[in-house]
Amino acid sequence: MQDMLVRLIGLPDVSQEEAQLVKNEHIIFRRAIAPEKHLVSAWILEQFGEYWQSEVEVAFSRQPVSCWLAQRGNEILGFACYESTARNFFGPTGTLEKERGKRIGKILLIKSLESMREMGYGYAIIGGVGPKEFYSKAVNAKVIEGSEISIYENLLRKS
Repeated sequence: MQDMLVRLIGLPDVSQEEAQLVKNEHIIFRRAIAPEKHLVSAWILEQFGEYWQSEVEVAFSRQPVSCWLAQRGNEILGFACYESTARNFFGPTGTLEKERGKRIGKILLIKSLESMREMGYGYAIIGGVGPKEFYSKAVNAKVIEGSEISIYENLLRKS
């Protein structure tokens, strides 16, 4: 997998898409807060596995927490983290399979990238990208040539 680079100046405005999801789907988007770390961590473990759980726990060690959530009532629908694996890296991110296709992931992505821009970054790295087309279309991200060997190259794995 390769990394991608995204320019943080001129990110798309998703406020209308967000308003529609709030109105029609009762989905709210917000930054996670410390008291819910155990709930978010357990949900990510169940939905996406141990590696992403480890990364989200790092996001909860930051102040403010570097994790955005999408929720309906008391149900987590998706999440997006930044600066959890490395500085200036976006990810991990995920949306419940039954909720995909509603632009939840796009909104979480852009909220996270806006947070990174507020930190002073001009560009952000999306590490170890799976869906390149999604990032290219959503935020005009570009593949970083030669990034096949990445920060994840020597990741410890269960035997």
